[in-house]
Amino acid sequence: MTNKTKKVAYFIGSLALVAPFAALAAGLDTSAGGGTGLPDSSLTDIIKSIMNWLLMMIGVFAVIGFAIAGVLYLTAAGNEKQVDRAKTAMTYSIVGVIVAIAGLVALKVANNILGSSTNF
Repeated sequence: MTNKTKKVAYFIGSLALVAPFAALAAGLDTSAGGGTGLPDSSLTDIIKSIMNWLLMMIGVFAVIGFAIAGVLYLTAAGNEKQVDRAKTAMTYSIVGVIVAIAGLVALKVANNILGSSTNF
């Protein structure tokens, strides 16, 4: 086959592979995320969901850190360096829980101040 014939054969072959996808794309409902799996909510709702998820993860990690600090404290066996390390870890995990709760309260207060809630 000549070079020109190969190019035509490649073009027809790639067109035959792409044509079914083009036909499927013609029937998609693209209005407001319909059929695409994208959220239909506003940008503020998406940001609220992301912030709630992040605060939940901070809280989970802080509780896990608190449990690990407790195990470190129990297994210190009188070693002052290990006891201090466990106390520091416990302090940091308590601060993490407080930050997560304060963040959640701040989000709720900002939500009420910005007027998305009708009751005071």
